[in-house]
Amino acid sequence: MAPSSSIIDRIESIPTRELYFFALYRVLVAALLSALVFGPLTSMVGDAHQPLLAQSVSVAYLLISVALLIWGRNERWLQRIVFGSVMVDIIAATLLSHALPGASAGVSMSLLFNIAAAGLLLPLSRAMLIALLASAASVAEYIWQMLEGGQNTRTLAELAMFVTSYLALTFIAYQIGSRTRRTQQLADQRGAEVANLFEVNELIIRRMRTGVLVVDTNGRITLANEAATALLGDMEGALATERVALNMASPELARRLQRWRNGWHEDETPLQLAPEQAEVLPRFARLLADSDMSLIFLDDTTVVSRRAESLTLSTLGRFSASLAHEIRNPLAAINYATQLLEESEDLGEADRRLLQIIHQQCQRTNGIVESVLALARRERANPENLDLAAFVRRFVIEYRQTLSLENDSLEAVIREPSVVAMMDPRHLHQVLTALVHNALKYGRVADEPARIRIRVASAERNAVIDVMDRGPGIPDAIATQLFRPFYTTSEHGTGLGLYIARELCRANQAQLDYVSIPAGGACFRLTLSTPKTAFARGERQ
Repeated sequence: MAPSSSIIDRIESIPTRELYFFALYRVLVAALLSALVFGPLTSMVGDAHQPLLAQSVSVAYLLISVALLIWGRNERWLQRIVFGSVMVDIIAATLLSHALPGASAGVSMSLLFNIAAAGLLLPLSRAMLIALLASAASVAEYIWQMLEGGQNTRTLAELAMFVTSYLALTFIAYQIGSRTRRTQQLADQRGAEVANLFEVNELIIRRMRTGVLVVDTNGRITLANEAATALLGDMEGALATERVALNMASPELARRLQRWRNGWHEDETPLQLAPEQAEVLPRFARLLADSDMSLIFLDDTTVVSRRAESLTLSTLGRFSASLAHEIRNPLAAINYATQLLEESEDLGEADRRLLQIIHQQCQRTNGIVESVLALARRERANPENLDLAAFVRRFVIEYRQTLSLENDSLEAVIREPSVVAMMDPRHLHQVLTALVHNALKYGRVADEPARIRIRVASAERNAVIDVMDRGPGIPDAIATQLFRPFYTTSEHGTGLGLYIARELCRANQAQLDYVSIPAGGACFRLTLSTPKTAFARGERQ
């Protein structure tokens, strides 16, 4: 992951802190030189060769140093500030060395730091230029002193050593600075990558469907993702803003954590953390090997069961697809033999009853195979804009013509001229067929005829199709299990009809639910997306 341009700018620039210390060092040197010129320590450096020059340069150098300390920390003009300030240092050092011959060695020595700082902060070409200018200034001051006929306190060997030191120290300082900048750049780049990974990991943890809690040694929750917050029923968001004690949020979960920390085996029974919330199966792990910080994973049992059901159905679908012909061939042979036996005139009523049972069970077995195969080879949904009013009218007419309803009735209740929704017409036809078939089979009281109504209406953001009957209704205990695969209360049912219908609805971004009717009867509600709702959902995705 490449760092952003702002990070590169920050890496390649020099912090103002380093400029500040460089300027502070200059102020200290200038103050020391002023003290030597104006203070009682003047005798320590001997007589001044040119006192007026020494006083003027020391005062001017001190004022310029203070100005650079105050205003010379702008990173935008870094190279210009460093180059200009070091040139001021060289000029001041040259003039003071000439005015104070006794202090020339110390002044030249103090200049080493300024030249080294230039090597650290500037490109190699400019840094070497400063070193050459400092060397040239030292040579020029030596020649100036000789031309004036004054006593030169320096020797040629000392001058050569300073010149060599300026050049060598500049190159070494540049190498150190270059390596330091590369190291800093790499460190900042790695830091940016680590920060990005931290944000990604935090986002993944917070959006995980598995609840995650981090509990410290004192039993307080230090981190809770969105799934854990929902499972704990934290409506006011206290888990995300402050450290809440685990025994306050869930005493039973705190008890299990303490038992696990004490070395007991984990309790694998599901646990309900909050009213009207799904049951969870907690799992515990240590965050660090040498710490009591604990990770708690809250697995939603409904999600686990759905995954198990999905795997079971997938395996069963592949298995049934490979054995479909082997199962159908014996069934076909048994059915054919049963039909031949039924044509015999020598059979009694008891034998004919047995043949009828065999025929019914063969049909039931064949229905199970057909249902599982339909689930295994289900095609991808291709939603279309449908006029539900016209579609349901045609469905009712075709259903009446195809199947004889005898005394039962099936009617469409549509009060709007047109209701538009998005769904695959083949899937909608299959879902309505399954719902009407169930209503005709179970939606009657005793021997009374079944009365089935299909109502179409438009809601605020969706379209709704209700398949209603006037039967005895469905008990609450059974209603919660209606859409589970292979769940049936009938001897002749497969338990896959409603499950397949709901899966087809989900493939079309629709929803199938059971709605109880207080006055009696059952209602299966199909909620479909309208074109506007589907478009808005696509925009968000």
